[in-house]
Amino acid sequence: MALSLEEFVHSLDLRTLPRVLEIQSGIYFEGSVYEMFGNECCLSTGEVIKITDLKIKKIMAEICEGDIGGLESLKPFELPMNFPGLFKVMADKTPYLTMEEITRTINIGPSRLGHPCFYHLKDIKLENFTIKQGEPIRFNSVEEINGETLVNCGVVRNQQSHSFTLPLSQEGEFYECEDEHIYTLKEIIEWKIPKNRTRTVKLTDFSNKWDSTNPFPEDFYGTLTLKPVYEIQGVLKFQKEIVRILPSLDVEVKDITDSYDASWFLQLLSTDDLFEMTSKEFPVVGEVIEVSQRNQLPQNILQPEKTIIIHKKYQASRILASEIRSNFPKRHFLIPTSYKGKFKRRPREFPTAYDLQIAKSKKETLHVVATKAFHTLHKELSSVSVGDQFLVHHSETTEVVFEGTRKVNILSCERILSKSREAAQLPLYMEGGFVEVIHDKKQYQISELCTQFCWPFNVKVAMRDLSIENDILAATPGLQLEEDITDSYLLISDFENPEECWEIPVGRLKMTVRLVNSSSLPTDAGPLQVRSLVEEITEEQYYMIRRYESSVLHPPPRPPKHPSAEDMKLTLLSLAEERTINLPRSPKSHHIDRAKKLHPDHCSMDSSVPGGFQNDLADVERRKNKHGPLQ
Repeated sequence: MALSLEEFVHSLDLRTLPRVLEIQSGIYFEGSVYEMFGNECCLSTGEVIKITDLKIKKIMAEICEGDIGGLESLKPFELPMNFPGLFKVMADKTPYLTMEEITRTINIGPSRLGHPCFYHLKDIKLENFTIKQGEPIRFNSVEEINGETLVNCGVVRNQQSHSFTLPLSQEGEFYECEDEHIYTLKEIIEWKIPKNRTRTVKLTDFSNKWDSTNPFPEDFYGTLTLKPVYEIQGVLKFQKEIVRILPSLDVEVKDITDSYDASWFLQLLSTDDLFEMTSKEFPVVGEVIEVSQRNQLPQNILQPEKTIIIHKKYQASRILASEIRSNFPKRHFLIPTSYKGKFKRRPREFPTAYDLQIAKSKKETLHVVATKAFHTLHKELSSVSVGDQFLVHHSETTEVVFEGTRKVNILSCERILSKSREAAQLPLYMEGGFVEVIHDKKQYQISELCTQFCWPFNVKVAMRDLSIENDILAATPGLQLEEDITDSYLLISDFENPEECWEIPVGRLKMTVRLVNSSSLPTDAGPLQVRSLVEEITEEQYYMIRRYESSVLHPPPRPPKHPSAEDMKLTLLSLAEERTINLPRSPKSHHIDRAKKLHPDHCSMDSSVPGGFQNDLADVERRKNKHGPLQ
């Protein structure tokens, strides 16, 4: 049965791709030439095209009524795909009537972003388990078991996880659960926009680094509706170019997948497709069809029509580093452990005594200079003057007289005097400032730094990597090495020079290749020489790496609070509210109120708390912000 192209896209189940379509009729007649995104191709009646993917080409946004104050309603506008805002996803109030509809519409995948939650209006009785009415059901994956497609699901009940499967034929009224996470626009596009539906989101944050025109009204933090505009990606028979077509193209098509031999089409694979191949299928030979412009490999390695060998896929270690500079933007890098340059250590800065406790190590005594004064009211603790030098030893608990005798966590140090030293006890909650004094003049390989020092630490390139023609690290004023991550790579080489291999980051370099006959693989290739590049990454890529790599690590414990700070905080906040309840609101207070609504866990400090405890409460909140989960 013939369908319009738009009807076909609407009914398309992405899990069944690729599909083979035959052009039936439309405004394009026999032999007509149609230029699609710079690719000239012929869409004649009877033409056959293999659909390989359906991508979101752009996002149209419309501000919801009531969220623009007194301003005139804005018409729908295009929201840039790289827009640096953060959004909260609002639950879709339209029900899904079958599990099959959910799996056809919602992306379900291996990552946390691909685990949507739904609830059902009534109890669902399974063979050995009953899903209760309104209970959140997490969809983890879709698998085929004994010829039947099932959805692996789970519920958490009494802090215990219960797993079960639901068939695609399961009927009912399923509704999305409220989602408390915050997402980038890219994450929403890839995971959170249901196919053929719009998505309502709320803007919660906006980066001031955005150098383009802000598409929203000034100070807008409201809800808007996102509507995706799709494009079909495919390939014509015997042609290498990827064809991109808008579903609105006025042609009729017929799905002939089951009756057509797809081997007539050239096999095109993306970087992700290659990485999904099994290890036994490598090596393979491919001709490069497309490659992303942000490609840091030498131009003679990756370019269209170049024949390459993809030797294998694997996981490799990288050191995540950021440029040390006071002004923005900072540059970010992924450094391979094979980097042959040498580094010297640079001083670190510590805003609080708590940071000193985290940074101290058994390898050497931490030596710091105070850059900010601190005065304590307790004789058991030490005050600090600008320029005081300390040797940091260990943390312990001591007693202070404060509304009775109370215990407080302190950092045991030695204050360095002109001719002697004296013991000093710095409360961990103190807000101060310290700069490290480096006595180490040694030059280190990056592998030595990673094994001998605790993350993060500061360095400067003392000797560049001579094996790299243009070492981008050598020109940086200093680097903070933040953490060791593991990333996915493909190992490739020029077909004419198979011994010299290069690593392709699967998640950051987009490439399409056409597989060619692997029987032409060189048989006398010697040992592979892997060339690992220092990769400069964007601010967005840096954010995503920190977000997902750091999320698997346990954050350090919360900093200790000022003695009785919680009791005093409640009392002082109550008094402050009583005192200010009838006062006129300032613009700053409105800003704080909005911040509290957006991030209640991070904004519990009232700006009206009077002097004595303001710094202590600020320190608690600052440390919460620094070490809280990245959501």
